[in-house]
Amino acid sequence: MEGAEGRVPSQVRKGVLEYCVLALLRDGPRYGVEILEELSAVSVMTTSQGTIYPLLSRLRREELVDTQLRESPSGPPRRYYTLTDGGRAALAEFTRAWPHFRNAVDHFLKDTQGEPS
Repeated sequence: MEGAEGRVPSQVRKGVLEYCVLALLRDGPRYGVEILEELSAVSVMTTSQGTIYPLLSRLRREELVDTQLRESPSGPPRRYYTLTDGGRAALAEFTRAWPHFRNAVDHFLKDTQGEPS
């Protein structure tokens, strides 16, 4: 069995990362490094710039997020990402589906005594 840094957490993270990013944008615009820092606050969601920026580009192409360049107090302008109406709809759909998915997985992970293995 692989540890916390193994294949299973990595695959699960890949499956939910975009919805975690959309959730972070729900309350307002953020730039890439802010998103990385917020994700890293929960160790299992820690990711890299090499993962987050391609994801943000894909979300933009799919019109789930929009961007705006803003001046930075230190350095070059920053690209801020905001949630679009389509992004809000995708997040709402995931939010409705997630408990059912989580419960289904929990069902299969329980041993015959009804306890988690």
